[in-house]
Formats: sequence, structure tokens, C-alpha cells
Amino acid sequence: MRYQVKEKLLSVGILAPSMLAIGVFVYGFIGRTIQVSLTDWNDIVSFMQGEFDFVGLQNYLRLFNDSRFITGLWNNLFFMLFFILGALALGIMMAVFINDKPRGHFIFQNIYLFPMAVSFVVTGTVWRWIFAPGSPRSPRGINMLFAQLGRPELMWRWFTSTFSIGPFNIALVTIIIAAVWQFSGYTMAMWLAGLRGIPEQLIEAARIDGASKWQIFTRILFPMQKAITLSAIILMAHISLKAFDLVYVMTGSGPNNVTDIPAVYMYETTFRGNNYSRGAGISIILLMMVGILIIPYLINTFGEE
Repeated sequence: MRYQVKEKLLSVGILAPSMLAIGVFVYGFIGRTIQVSLTDWNDIVSFMQGEFDFVGLQNYLRLFNDSRFITGLWNNLFFMLFFILGALALGIMMAVFINDKPRGHFIFQNIYLFPMAVSFVVTGTVWRWIFAPGSPRSPRGINMLFAQLGRPELMWRWFTSTFSIGPFNIALVTIIIAAVWQFSGYTMAMWLAGLRGIPEQLIEAARIDGASKWQIFTRILFPMQKAITLSAIILMAHISLKAFDLVYVMTGSGPNNVTDIPAVYMYETTFRGNNYSRGAGISIILLMMVGILIIPYLINTFGEE
């Protein structure tokens, strides 16, 4: 009995510093951010002097009447949708290809996974160089390649374009391509681990019964990988809501806010406009959006366990 008590006390003693740090630097700061979002704090001086008032939900109401914030939400929605679809499709194709173990598959596996080792800042910088439009007389990036190939009609303004289809801004395509390039390897790794756990006898039995590769994929492989696919979707949705560094380095808010997202708007509002209460409101809205994605998944996962 005494030994069990000592074990529990030791466990609590080991975990206490981490729990205290999380309580202060995570939940404490979240609580402080919520408090700030309910005030009219707009500069450092008023904060130091305590000259700001409680305004309730006014900052949130103003945000949802702000055209730039609404545009950012639409952009984030489209970015999330096409980023997830692109990364899943490309990652699954690479996983199935490598799982067949072609010659040199280890090399391909490492090449596909390599972008995951690069930060979003580096990714944004490199792809900004690639999609730099230049001018018709002095093209840059991929436009220079089109010019040298004698196909100037393929030249485009890329992330500086203000062309849109409904609420979807075409300039977002460049950011989506960069994000898919970086995270398709993550999907590949998850799917590859799952595929190698499927008994080979099951696949052979399906082949003997006359199933085609497409039928094997749609009726055996994909259904058995649903949990892995859902985990990848949740993670990438979470990442897409916080893709500040990629967007900020690559395009910023763009001309007429065509590549703006709430995370970029929050940064500019808080640290350039000194409107701390509105910036805090944007951050809380982003936190709630992440929670809507993560919390049901965690509840379901823990419930199954």
C-alpha cells in the first residue's frame, strides 16, 4: 500500500512542472486572450495605464461585418478544401506506387518525404521564386520557362492575380500547390505504413478471384485505411487554419486581399495596427475553428479506446 502511494506521489511530482507550465503558458494565456478580446485595448499606453473598457462581444460583431475578415475566411475555406484533397490524392498515389516496390522504391520514398523536413518559411520562399511573375518583357520564375519554350500564352500573374471565380481567388492556387508539395509526403508515409500492415494473402486472394487493381484499391485498401485517412484529414485541416508562415512569406495578404487569411489579418491587426483587442478576437475565432475539428475527433478516438 505504501509503495503504491509513493508511486502515485512520484508520478504527480514528475508531472507537476509540466502540468503547471501548460496551465500557465497554454490555458492561462488562452484565458488572457479571451479577456483582451472583450475589451477596447488599442495601444500599449492604454494597457499600461489601465485605460481600456469592457465592450463584450463588440469586437466579434465588428469582425463578422468586416469584408476583409469574411474574405479571409472564404480564402481559408478554399485553401483547406483543395489543400486536403490535393495532399490526399497525391500522397495516396505515391503510397500505392511505392507499396508495389518498384526498382529504387527506397529512393522515391525518401524523395517524396523530404519536403516534410523543410519549414513552411523555406517552402514559401522557394515557391515564391518559382511563381514570381516578373513582367512580359522580363519574365521570372516559371514564366521565364514558358517564354523560352515559345509559349507566352501560358504566362500568368500567379500570386499577384486578382482574377476570381465567384468567391474563389485564383491567386490561392500557388499557395495550395506549395502546401500540397510539402504535405503529400506525410499522407504517403501514413498510408504506406497502413498498406504494409494489410496481409498479402488478402490481396492475392482478390487477384485470384479476378479483381482488378482499381477494385482492390476501392474495395479492400481504401476501406481498410479509413482511420488513417481521417487522421490525415484532421491534421491537415488543423494546419491549414494556422498556415500563417507559408502565406505570409509567399504572398502576404496579396493585392486586394486575394490571398489573405485570418491568421495574416490577426498579425497585421495586432502588431502593425496595434489593435490588440480585435487581434485577440481573431485568434479566439481561429481557436474555436480548430476546436470544432479536433475535439470531436479526440472524443471519438478516446471513446473507441
